Amino acid sequence: MTGSARLVYDEDLTAYNFGPMHPLAPIRVKLTVALSSELGLIHGPGSSGGGDGAGEGADGLRRVAAPVASEDLLARVHAPAYIEAVKRSSVNPDLTDLDAGLGTSDNPTFTGMHEASAHIAGASVEAARIVWTGEALHAVNVAGGLHHAMPAAASGFCVYNDPALAIAWLLDAGCPRVAYLDLDVHHGDGVQEMFYDDPRVLTISLHETPRTLFPWFSGFPTETGGPDAEGSAVNVALPGGTDDAGWLRAFHAVVPPLLRAFAPTVLVSQHGCDSHRLDPLAHLALSVDGQRAAALAVHALAHELCEGRWVATGGGGYALVDVVPRTWSHLLAIAGGSPLDPKTETPATWREQVAVECRRTAPVVMTDGESASYSDWSAGYDPGDEIDRTIRTTRRAVFPLHGLDADHP
Repeated sequence: MTGSARLVYDEDLTAYNFGPMHPLAPIRVKLTVALSSELGLIHGPGSSGGGDGAGEGADGLRRVAAPVASEDLLARVHAPAYIEAVKRSSVNPDLTDLDAGLGTSDNPTFTGMHEASAHIAGASVEAARIVWTGEALHAVNVAGGLHHAMPAAASGFCVYNDPALAIAWLLDAGCPRVAYLDLDVHHGDGVQEMFYDDPRVLTISLHETPRTLFPWFSGFPTETGGPDAEGSAVNVALPGGTDDAGWLRAFHAVVPPLLRAFAPTVLVSQHGCDSHRLDPLAHLALSVDGQRAAALAVHALAHELCEGRWVATGGGGYALVDVVPRTWSHLLAIAGGSPLDPKTETPATWREQVAVECRRTAPVVMTDGESASYSDWSAGYDPGDEIDRTIRTTRRAVFPLHGLDADHP
């Protein structure tokens, strides 16, 4: 392996666009790539970064083209009839199909929807291919992370499930075990659904409790995998208001022990940043600094357990200017082997772009000024703390299925 990293991206990925009033605005992806380029993180075609060899490998984070997934590839996780429904609505957006989730307020139809969705899917599969074949240790698709799409229906702003397709490609290529780590504020229900009965895939999702947030009916700790794959699904359903300290405590109390027990060959992660305190669609209270700490932890686990093999995607995130570009630029910097000092200033040229395109004042620094510190689970369990009770419930549901002690570090 080269040790370098890849950003799978081209500008046409922003064609995934539900319209000007929809919260999943493609400007968030555009601003992320622009910020990362101005910070010198991205090297290759279309970037403004220099080829100075910074990072984990000879070329740091290099941008490569994003292919479009074929219908045969999409059919690996999606029903052919559903793909045909997407194609019909893509040609004529007036042809909605509510049974397939197409034409709802969450998933309005638009011209070219099939092609745009297949492009994002192809980018995540390409990231998986790059990592599995050893072209690079890490590969990222910030436009991806559409984790709610179901086998036969669009859901939660997601038409085709690109993380699931990346995982399926890895399995088909001979990867023995894939761990999927979902950091989005919403439960990674589509990916869990598609691999619920497959013991080769461990899905772990940390999210706001579905008692107060979409998808409402999944993501509870009692969901632990199908009859032939008990322990393969893990859910940490956090209470509203959880901040950096609580979220990171939960992450470190649950994720590393389970990953070490499962021993994945490749780590696939979804980095939705809608867990931020400014996000308008959810109720957690993380900072950019906490989300940066989470990406650092995922990166470290990939090196500890998977010889560095790490496929990362974007996900949710609806604070389009204040949060998404900074959090995902930190992710790209970490993937490229050159983590940014949180006190780094955002480039003036990028702030000017935000002012022109969004009529907003952009953040001046890459930090929210938080320490991202937390108390480790080994410090002891507090039965009066709601987050600790959440952690303990998840550990007791799944740790014994992996031969782990649920009540002790």
